[in-house]
Amino acid sequence: MKHFTILRVLSLSGSVFSRNLSCTLLSISNQYGANRYYGQSSGEHASGATTMEDYKNAKSVYDFTVKDSHGADVSLEKYRGKVLLIVNIASKCGLTKGNYAELTELAEKYADKEFKILSFPCDQFGGQMPEKDGEEMVCHLRSAKANVGDVFAKIEVNGDGAGPLYKYLKHKQGGILGDSIKWNFSKFLVNRDGQPVDRYAPTTSPSSIVKDIEKLLGA
Repeated sequence: MKHFTILRVLSLSGSVFSRNLSCTLLSISNQYGANRYYGQSSGEHASGATTMEDYKNAKSVYDFTVKDSHGADVSLEKYRGKVLLIVNIASKCGLTKGNYAELTELAEKYADKEFKILSFPCDQFGGQMPEKDGEEMVCHLRSAKANVGDVFAKIEVNGDGAGPLYKYLKHKQGGILGDSIKWNFSKFLVNRDGQPVDRYAPTTSPSSIVKDIEKLLGA
């Protein structure tokens, strides 16, 4: 289809104009059913992968491989030595605006430090992350002016279909009322050795975690 081809070309361009136009054309193309832009239809979530089938045997988050928003494998080994904040994000949640704003502040505040936010879109809680992976997700975050770090493919965080990384995080840092992720914007803090050291409730604001982050950074 012509609109699909144009969108594909524009999405690969590096200019700001073409990226913005790509977002506009994307909303048009979706009206005509071009929902397999990045090879993943609505409702298809990448659960991620790990180099070890038994997540309980993983020694750190570096043992896991996940999918980026375009479906490519990303080994978390690339983050070795960094302090990580891992968050399951959603676009239509009552917690979205505040978390997007404060996560953006953290990302900018520690941009020149060994710190990274890893965001995993998740649609398990009230269907509040309807955006599809790929350009639609990029356009949403750009429109929201949200710099939420590195954004990966949509995943499930609870149940049999939960990504191995999240099974590992919950195993290492259980919740007060059970290990399940309770809602959007649950947060895990990971130290420089790849070990989950803290877990925060969805209602815990990112800004309130600053002291914990700086302690791990040695600031």
